[in-house]
Amino acid sequence: MNAFFTYMILGISLSAPIGPINAAQLDRGARYGFTHAWLIGLGAMCADLVYMLLIYFGLAHFLSTPFMKTFLWMFGCFVLMYIGIETLQNIKKMPRPGTRNDPSTISSFRSGFVMALLNPLNILFWLGIYGSILAESMHKHGISQVLWNSLGIFAGILLWDVVMAALASSFHKFGNRTTLQTISVLAGLSLIGFGMYFGYQAFVQLTR
Repeated sequence: MNAFFTYMILGISLSAPIGPINAAQLDRGARYGFTHAWLIGLGAMCADLVYMLLIYFGLAHFLSTPFMKTFLWMFGCFVLMYIGIETLQNIKKMPRPGTRNDPSTISSFRSGFVMALLNPLNILFWLGIYGSILAESMHKHGISQVLWNSLGIFAGILLWDVVMAALASSFHKFGNRTTLQTISVLAGLSLIGFGMYFGYQAFVQLTR
């Protein structure tokens, strides 16, 4: 049980630093409430599960090829820049607290899934940290401990997802229009900033 909570804390620690997913959750939650913010995080967690399974089944080398790295940096740049610019463009369309003009829940889930799936930083985590956890657990304890440790990581990620969704939805419930617009501006600029960073990394990969 101690190992489970240890890896749960690891999952929280990996999710807590500000990144594209947290920025998108804050924006979507401030605009539309808890459910949409939570679905952004749930979509991202499903993308994490895809990477975990790829590494578990020995396909990690495919993700680390120069072609895949460049492709993910470039496409991740496009996705983040697009979402960031769209966020800024929709600031004037900010729904007033208490009104209902929500996008579909599927679109929120899909946004989180695509952003996480095309985020090379996620791949670095799953290849580096999770790959090490997988190797050590398999060597010392076997498959049951691997599953237990993995469950702990995902429990931590899920807990942070709920915390972020609750925080974002509190702005939706209690924030005024100016507060919500400010959050969206900061979230949009953050997403564009991450997109530019991804684009720079794609350029570095292409010029090596």
